[in-house]
Order: sequence, then C-alpha cells, then structure tokens
Amino acid sequence: MVETVHLSHMPPELALFAALYTDVENASFLKDQLLAGNADFEYAFIDASMVLSTTHVLAATFRAMNDYINDRLKSRNVHSEIVFCLSPNNNIGEAFRRFGVSETTKDLLVLKVATTPQVTLDSVSQHLSSNIHGKECAFDDASFRKIADVDRLRKVYKLGAPQTSKGKGGSKPVNGTTSTSQDKEVDTIRHLETQILGVMALRGAT
Repeated sequence: MVETVHLSHMPPELALFAALYTDVENASFLKDQLLAGNADFEYAFIDASMVLSTTHVLAATFRAMNDYINDRLKSRNVHSEIVFCLSPNNNIGEAFRRFGVSETTKDLLVLKVATTPQVTLDSVSQHLSSNIHGKECAFDDASFRKIADVDRLRKVYKLGAPQTSKGKGGSKPVNGTTSTSQDKEVDTIRHLETQILGVMALRGAT
C-alpha cells in the first residue's frame, strides 16, 4: 500500500512515496541498515507513534524537500532531514532518538523521495515488501489516530497536559461513544496539530 504524494510547490518529478506499517517485526534490522549507511535503505524510517497526522509529517517533509532543493540540508540526505524536521529543537541526534526507528518500534512510517528517476512507485513497493515484516495500512489520518502516542507527543513538544484520558493511541473513540464525542476528539487532535506545527515553525525561525 505504498502511496504517491505530490506536495504543492514541489517539482512534479520530485514525488514522495509513503507507506505505513503496524506490528513490525524487524525494526532492529532496518535501523542497522541505516546505521551502516546501506544506500538501498535510504528512506525516512519514522516511529509512527510519534506522528499525529498526515499534515504533521508532510509539513516536516515539505521543509526537508525545500531545503534539499535549495542545498540547505543540515543532515546527511533529504530522508534524514525529514526526521530532523519533525524535531522541536536543533539537536539532530535527539531528533533521531525521538522520531526515528528504534529496536522496539512496532508502528513504522516509511517515506522515500524520488531524488533520481530510478526511484519509482514500483521500485519502492517491491523493495519494501521484501524487507519490511509488518502489516500494511493506509497512510491517512484515521490510521495515525489509532497509532499516535499523544501523551508522548505533548511531552516532546512541551505542550500542555491532555484534557481527556487516553489509551495507547491517545484520546480516541471507543465502543458506545456518540458522534459528539468523536467530533470533540477530532477537534482535540486538530488543536494539538496546530500547536505542534507552531512549534516546528518556531524552530525553523531560530
């Protein structure tokens, strides 16, 4: 279920490919490939529990791609820059510890920027299907609402305490909730998303 994303104001040939996985069994292997500098594994491997929404991660991706186009990368490549751009501060190592894949990652977001013509939907799909042991799911807000660790996101971005009780994925609808409760949940996530985007933008201004 690798999806193609075309970000506004980006060259059409600079496509973004995104895939989301749950119950990943080989996160340690994937991290080892990154640490070894294996070019075949040049992706942004992100712990999906640290992503609140598609807007959250695409904002970081847009900034990284824009810096790539303008030769302003602060890290090794555009994929490591995506992870760095999720961070609320300028500590690259801390960004990878908080947002990057770790040995214990179970929910994984994978992003690949088509920096060469050889990077295509087919090539990315085939490589990921062969090397990631997990369950594919849709790259959408509904998936992230089930995965996101809202309490940890609030802590990392130094935001206020949650207003409602939360399970693994933060405050989310449970059986028997009314549509009003679900609407409040969506409003809460949107408000948190706005706060996070503000923190990310503030870091970019410093």
